[in-house]
Amino acid sequence: MHRIRSLGGLLLLALALAASACASSTSSSSAAAPSSVAPAFPTTIEAANGPLTLETMPTKIVSLSPTATEMLFAVGAGDQVAAVDSYSDYPAEAPTTDIAAYEPNVEAIAAYQPDLVVYTYDPGDLQKSLDKLHIPALMQPAAVTIDDVYAQLLQTGQVTGHETEAQAQVDDLQAQVAAVVADVGDAGAGMTYYYELDDTYYSLTSETFVGNLLGQLGLTNIADEAKGASSGYPQLSAEYIVAADPDLILLADTKCCGQDAASVANRPGWGGLKAVMHDGVVELDDDIASRWGPRIVQLLEQVGQAVKAQAAA
Repeated sequence: MHRIRSLGGLLLLALALAASACASSTSSSSAAAPSSVAPAFPTTIEAANGPLTLETMPTKIVSLSPTATEMLFAVGAGDQVAAVDSYSDYPAEAPTTDIAAYEPNVEAIAAYQPDLVVYTYDPGDLQKSLDKLHIPALMQPAAVTIDDVYAQLLQTGQVTGHETEAQAQVDDLQAQVAAVVADVGDAGAGMTYYYELDDTYYSLTSETFVGNLLGQLGLTNIADEAKGASSGYPQLSAEYIVAADPDLILLADTKCCGQDAASVANRPGWGGLKAVMHDGVVELDDDIASRWGPRIVQLLEQVGQAVKAQAAA
C-alpha cells in the first residue's frame, strides 16, 4: 500500500488492509488523453463510505492515498488535484504536501478548499470531520482482488469526469495482465515463494491483494501455512523460511530496510537456499509492491520474468 517505514506502520497497514477486505469495494502512471465526451454531472455513486453525489466536476481534489493519487493522474484528472498526502510521490508532478494519510489534519485539508477528498484509511473521525465541513469524500479501501483495482479506476473516472479515459486504462491494464500471465504459462506451477515486507520477516499470504495477484502466475506462497496466516500478514521466522527453501524470495523492503540479494545471501543459513543459489532473489520497488494502482503490472512482469528464469535454470 503506502510507503510504511517502521514496524508500527507495517502493523497499521496490515490492520487497514484486513479491515478493507471486509468493506465493500467499489472499486495510475501516465496521464490519459483528454476525453471527447462531456462529463455528466451531477453524478451519484455508491462508495465504501456511503452514497456520494457531486453536483459539478471537482477541480480541487485532495488525495490522502498514494494509490488514489496514481489513479487520479492515470485517468487524466491530474490538473484537478490540488494536494496529495506525504507518501504520494508518484507521478513526479503530484502536489505532495506534509499531510499524513494515517493521521490526517482536517484543518490542513480544509485549507485547500477541496470539492472532493479521496482516502483509503479513516483513523476514526476523518469522515465525520469532513461531513461537518460539508466536504465531499470518497473512500477507496485497499483492493483485495484485481477486479477491485478495475472498479476503483472506473469509479475514479466517474467522479472526476474522465469515464472514457478510465475505461481505456482498465482495458489496457486487463490486456497487459493477461499478456504477462499468458507469457509465464505453466512455468510457475509448483514453484514456491517468500514475500518479504520488512527485515523482521513479516510476510503476506495468498489471501491478500499481492498474494492474489501473484497467484495468477501459479505460485505457491510459503506463508499460507505459517502461524498467524489468518491475519494475512504473518511474521515468519528465519528457521521457517530456511526450512521451506522457497524457489523465489521477493524483497519488498529494498527501500525501507536496505535489503538486496547480497544481504539475503549473507544471512546465517540462507546461503544454501535455492533462491539464493539460482538467482531467485528479486529486488522489488517497495512503492510499486505496496500499491494497487495501474503499476501493478510492473510488479507482475518483474516476478513473471523471475519465474521464467527459475523454470529455465
